[in-house]
Amino acid sequence: MSGVEIGVAAIGALIAFIVLGMPIGIAMIVVSFVAVAFIRNETVALRMIGSVANDSLEEYLYAVVPLFVLMGLLVTVSGVGKDTFDVFERLLRRVKAGLGIATVFANAVFASITGISIASASVFARVAVPEMTRHGYTRRFATGVVAGSSVLGMLIPPSLLMIVYAVLAEESVGRMFLAGIGPGLLLAALFSATVMLMALWSRRSVFERDADTRDIAPLPVAALVSKGTPILVLVTLVLGGLYGGFLNPTEAGAVGACGALVIALLRRSLDPGRFWALLVETGQVTVSVLFLIMAATFFSRMLAMSGLPTALAQALLGEAIGPYGFLLIFLVLIIVMGFLIDSISIMLILLPIALPVAREAGFDLIWFGVLTVVAVEIGLLTPPFGLSVYTIKTALGDRSLGVGEVFRGAAPFVLAMVVGLALIVAFPPIAVWLARL
Repeated sequence: MSGVEIGVAAIGALIAFIVLGMPIGIAMIVVSFVAVAFIRNETVALRMIGSVANDSLEEYLYAVVPLFVLMGLLVTVSGVGKDTFDVFERLLRRVKAGLGIATVFANAVFASITGISIASASVFARVAVPEMTRHGYTRRFATGVVAGSSVLGMLIPPSLLMIVYAVLAEESVGRMFLAGIGPGLLLAALFSATVMLMALWSRRSVFERDADTRDIAPLPVAALVSKGTPILVLVTLVLGGLYGGFLNPTEAGAVGACGALVIALLRRSLDPGRFWALLVETGQVTVSVLFLIMAATFFSRMLAMSGLPTALAQALLGEAIGPYGFLLIFLVLIIVMGFLIDSISIMLILLPIALPVAREAGFDLIWFGVLTVVAVEIGLLTPPFGLSVYTIKTALGDRSLGVGEVFRGAAPFVLAMVVGLALIVAFPPIAVWLARL
């Protein structure tokens, strides 16, 4: 067999192992080892796996993963998400479908200090859904808007997916974070417009009865300051330090985690037992992410050795398909895979194959990364996988709430994300202008 044929067989074997239920990291390592052994020999395969483990995990940059994960968990337990919603709820109480828009804005702000979509979905399922249903919104709309806006957590920096992409593409994490701001704000605006259009043109899908928000009292200035200050402090520490050039991404994560810890301690929402549980959870998430990165690096080197990416670039970038034909196939494939596989797994499988082709096509890899993250996030809202939808279902603990109802509520926001994806493709500066300053 030629190297290209071995590469194709390796991808087929990887997909088969994943369908059979094998963890993706283990599947990648097994497939890559066997493929390298076939292309060269077992000795080269053993040396390569040792080299990959050393090269892919020794970087100082990887300390950013546990720090941002810990910050997100601390922010979640400290009640900052609820305070964020309370602030926007009061500010938008007189706006048509204002609680829906408040949920979108609160999720956007919360995303800027967590970086994990599932955390946003879990927090706002408990905070926003009961409040919206109490004021006359349908349960389908309430859960749908929480699911839809939760995806901002992986786009607006800091973002775990952005970190993973930056590592795989060998791009700057800081520039990837900067690139997520414009698209994140674009999606927040599209989600808000979707809420308003639904309230005007499909009133029955939004309101179960006439919404009555008269009992939402305006916040006194002191309460507004009390609830808003922790949010502003964390955003200023993390994003201000990062974009002002005072901190690199790892240092920004450390400062943010420290700030989140101080807020949790001041609010007395963190006892020793809970803090230990958060540290253990941070370790589990970090180890799983770094193991996947190591496996993906091994998989990527195996593919490069096989020559498959070069062959694909020559085949896909010809006149019949062209660069944007390849881009369309890539994005559609991501969305389809999102029906069945989680976000990080999709990136780890496809990017080692797609990145060499994207480079050959002359694409800006930061712009390509933003498109990848947006397309991957659509999978959080689409059946049957829809991780954000299942997170909301679990967080609410309501047996009468069907998963299908949440999926239907999220459908308009999936369409809004597709529109946003098309706009970023058509107007690349949305993603790259801040990153290239």
